[in-house]
Amino acid sequence: MQLGLVGLGKMGGNMRERIRRAGHTVVGYDRDPDLADVGSLTELVDKLDAPRTVWVMVPAGAPTQSVIDELGGLLEPGDIVVDGGNSRWTDDEKHAEELAAKGIGFVDAGVSGGVWGLQNGYALMVGGEADHVAKVRPVFDALKPEGAHGFVHAGRVGAGHFAKMVHNGIEYAMMQAYAEGWELLEKVDSVTDVREVFRSWQEGTVIRSWLLDLAVNALDEDEHLDKLKGYAEDSGEGRWTVEAAIDNAVPLPAITASLFARFASRQDDSAQMKMIAALRNQFGGHAVASSDDRA
Repeated sequence: MQLGLVGLGKMGGNMRERIRRAGHTVVGYDRDPDLADVGSLTELVDKLDAPRTVWVMVPAGAPTQSVIDELGGLLEPGDIVVDGGNSRWTDDEKHAEELAAKGIGFVDAGVSGGVWGLQNGYALMVGGEADHVAKVRPVFDALKPEGAHGFVHAGRVGAGHFAKMVHNGIEYAMMQAYAEGWELLEKVDSVTDVREVFRSWQEGTVIRSWLLDLAVNALDEDEHLDKLKGYAEDSGEGRWTVEAAIDNAVPLPAITASLFARFASRQDDSAQMKMIAALRNQFGGHAVASSDDRA
């Protein structure tokens, strides 16, 4: 199969390599000419035989919209666009409608695997019409892990990115639980080797996971994480998960709390904690620290 791939960053570049190893032809385009196989989207489309499939791996929002708009003017009826980035599922519905008006198919693919995907394969959650998904299936099979699992046609357009969004929300909560447990273990005097406690959990426990393995890797590199600043970004999916929960009246206390913990990490001097400290002082006479004390 031939595939055009737009966006050759950490994930896109590895995906190109994994697809090629499976015997398919990949024509890649990136704004960085050192990464690209061609110099423009026009050249990419020209190098593919019809009917074409072009996979977009660029940041969600305006960058994805811009690429899809340009592809809409270059591709022909019968071609297919796959959005493999972390787009919001509501954008998928819009993109599918815009492309369908030109006879171009659209598939949304939630992709999980990160920088390890080249070696381990990628979990793929896909949304779209069955015939469109079937045309891209050889690429999905090349990208997924070996074995029976790792790919799902989750439903109609938007279902793939919605499933990936929920996946990332769960990931937020799992990471937060590991982080809270680690901090508590580090805090007490009685536990003298937190890293090895984490390592002991990797076999035979109900909380073993790949995230736990990665936590142990991180502690092997920096045992007490002294080299890191306690600041964590969020890439959008956590917020969208909480918003979807509100829209559907589904309680997500763990995922919501983990998202808010990310926000708290960005405050060097939390306004909320100032109010809590003031109230504790008012009702209990608890000591407070002034800004001068922290200077």
